[in-house]
Parts: sequence; structure tokens; C-alpha cells
Amino acid sequence: MSAEIEKVTLNNGVQMPRLGLGVYKASDGEEVGRAVHEALAAGYRMIDTAAVYENEEGVGRAVRQAEVPRDEIFVTTKVWNDRQGYDETLGAFEESREKLGLDVIDLYLVHWPVTGKFKETWRAMERLYREGKVRAIGVSNFNVHHLETLLEDAEVTPAVNQMEFHPFLTLPELHSFCREKGIQLEAWSPLTRGRIFEEPLIQELSEKYGKSPAQLILRWDLQKDVVTIPKSVTPERIRENAHIFDFEITKDDMRRIDSLNRNHRFSQDPDTFV
Repeated sequence: MSAEIEKVTLNNGVQMPRLGLGVYKASDGEEVGRAVHEALAAGYRMIDTAAVYENEEGVGRAVRQAEVPRDEIFVTTKVWNDRQGYDETLGAFEESREKLGLDVIDLYLVHWPVTGKFKETWRAMERLYREGKVRAIGVSNFNVHHLETLLEDAEVTPAVNQMEFHPFLTLPELHSFCREKGIQLEAWSPLTRGRIFEEPLIQELSEKYGKSPAQLILRWDLQKDVVTIPKSVTPERIRENAHIFDFEITKDDMRRIDSLNRNHRFSQDPDTFV
């Protein structure tokens, strides 16, 4: 049975599903195609890819072949670091659009804040947005100071900031800043590749709510007002991850999960990566 997935309204009025499928490390072709088809059958309506994932062609083919109408599917892709800058970003976008085989991209993100380039990259993104080639533009891996710098000259406020986010990394200052500016926070690697499943509190609450550890954490994301994009190519997990809209974590238990924060990243820190 497919899940009914709720949506959030972005700062430009565009509606974005609160749960999507991440396809990082999914091989182009059959593997990513099967994952997208399985996700759409399970009720997902958002697919998150990127140029550097090298699977845009497979994602686009699956979206075009889907029984679900194109205007019901929210597709995100991102410009990679070595293509940042004004002209470079415009060219990278056209390459992504061609690979996806889609006229309009729903959300286009600056993948990382490349020092000395991300402002020009953003200027190109604003042009793409004004020309109607993308429905919304945003950023990924931007800390507060990156956003502050971007907003000094930006004509369009980012609609989304996609960050590593999970109970070990709750980013309260960034979360508060994004709320204040109307920027939707989105979690990548929300399940820490399963590392958090062994946490005793997560196991305890998983049993209490009759949900898997993954479902519990994804529900925690939603109740934190964070859009979430768990990655999987396994049909059972894709279907399981979608069923997080039929229960609610109590305020006390939300606080207990919040207390797991260690400011710990499993991936790169935006301040040192680029």
C-alpha cells in the first residue's frame, strides 16, 4: 500500500514533498531506475540526485517512464564544485537538464559553498529561476556564515538548505537561522547509514512506537520541520521509510532524541571541504 506523503510550501509558494528518495551512490541505469520506480509506487513524489552522482540519466528515464504524471514528481539536482561560477553554472545546468530529459527542474541546488565562487553561482541560479527553467533554487551544505554572505547580494532567498542532519548533528543555530529567513532545512544522510540504529534510546523508542529505527528517526525529522531524503535501493526499505505519517513522537521523546546531539559529522564539514 502506498503512503500519503505530506508537503511543505516553500518561500516562493512551490510545494515540496516532506519525504523524498535520495539516490547518492545508486548506479546509473537499472539500479537507480528500479529504485525510482519502487519509490513512486510506494507513494514518494520527490527524487533527489546531483550531477556528481552520475545517475541523472537513469533518474530522468525512470521519471519519464513513470505512470505518475510528471507534474506530480519533484526532481532535485545540484551543480558540482568544479562547475561553479556564473557561465560554468549555466552550462552545467543545461547538461543536467539534458541528461534528465526534463524541460523544467523542480529544485536546483548549489552543492557546496565554494569560496570565491558561490555568489556568482547563485547569480546564475537566479537567472535560471527568472527564466522559468527551475521552479525553485536553493543551496546545500551552507552554514550560517555562508548564508549570511550569500544574502548580502542575493535577489532571491534560497528556498532550501540541504544539510547533513540527524540526531547526532542537530544544527540548532543553523536551523533557527533558516526558520527566521524562510529557508526550508532538508536532511541528507538522515539515517547515518545505519550507525544510529544501535543507539539504546533509538532501540527503546523504536519498540515503544512499534516502528523501525529508520521510521522513528525520519519521523523525528518531520517533527523538527525538516524535509528528509533517505537513500536506499532496497525495495523493502524504500517502502518502510514511506510509512512515517501515521504516528507522532511525544514532545518528551522528541527532547530525548534531541539530547543525542554530539555535533558529530559523518561526512565533510562545509568550512573545510571546499
